[in-house]
Amino acid sequence: MAKKVKIVIVGIGGVGGYFGGLLAKKYAGKGAVEIVFVARGEHLQAIKANGLKVLKGDESFTAKPDLATSHFNEIGFADYIIICTKSYGLAQTLDSLKPCIAPQTVLLPLLNGVDAHEIISRHFPENIVLKGCAFIISRLKSAGVIENSGNVQKISFGLDGALGPAVLLLNDICQNAGIEVKCSDKISTAVWEKFIFISPTATATSFYNKTIGEVLLHHSPEVKQLIEEIKSLAQAKGIALSDDISEKTFNTMKSMKYEATSSMHRDYLDQKPETEVESLTGYIVREAAKHGLETPAYTHFYAGLIVK
Repeated sequence: MAKKVKIVIVGIGGVGGYFGGLLAKKYAGKGAVEIVFVARGEHLQAIKANGLKVLKGDESFTAKPDLATSHFNEIGFADYIIICTKSYGLAQTLDSLKPCIAPQTVLLPLLNGVDAHEIISRHFPENIVLKGCAFIISRLKSAGVIENSGNVQKISFGLDGALGPAVLLLNDICQNAGIEVKCSDKISTAVWEKFIFISPTATATSFYNKTIGEVLLHHSPEVKQLIEEIKSLAQAKGIALSDDISEKTFNTMKSMKYEATSSMHRDYLDQKPETEVESLTGYIVREAAKHGLETPAYTHFYAGLIVK
């Protein structure tokens, strides 16, 4: 690396905390790559005082970033910004990010929906905005502590087209930090195949107020209908999907722990003032209508969720 690279991770929850923790463990304090965490409240104070503790099974590590802050104007220009907020906080985050944006800044959203790339590109049309997704079951356990409870932890990112040196450098930085990463020039397939899994999972667990195991035990036909409807939308948008995507998605759901649930369902259980229902459920209804597709299952579930 010819010059120091600054990576800013915004949102140090289950996704940002785990992958940001690995980046900080590898690079922070060593000069070549500067790692910045953007967090808030007690979580930020705990990170500042004791570092970020990451738990995975019987193993754990603690990592301290070069800077942990809630103030974007303390950061300076970033080379890479990895956005790991909830989708409903994206617009506010993008407004706050302006002091960190230089011509070379590359932005990578690792959010649950599929519309973040379009939203970010409208805010920063001159910058490279990647598409990406994370595969992980992880959560903020307590202030300063992230718990990864799954057996998969990987990220995919890239573009639908040629990958330039800045994108390939980020791939190398992540790999060297021990992150399982796939960098693709056909990234929409990976992003949508994850969405075809996470959207029905979040929608069904939240609507029925049940774990994934309970949902599949009592409502498998409805879940399969959700999968088919979102698959039809992806195909209408020209997304290349695996031939067995429906079966593969349902099998992934069946492989989850009986008591597992979605982050959106957890937000409903915690009575959060906002959830990701618009990006994970409403988006399908709205986009399908634009393509002349009917989505009776999604429409029914969405109507029930927005009045919860």
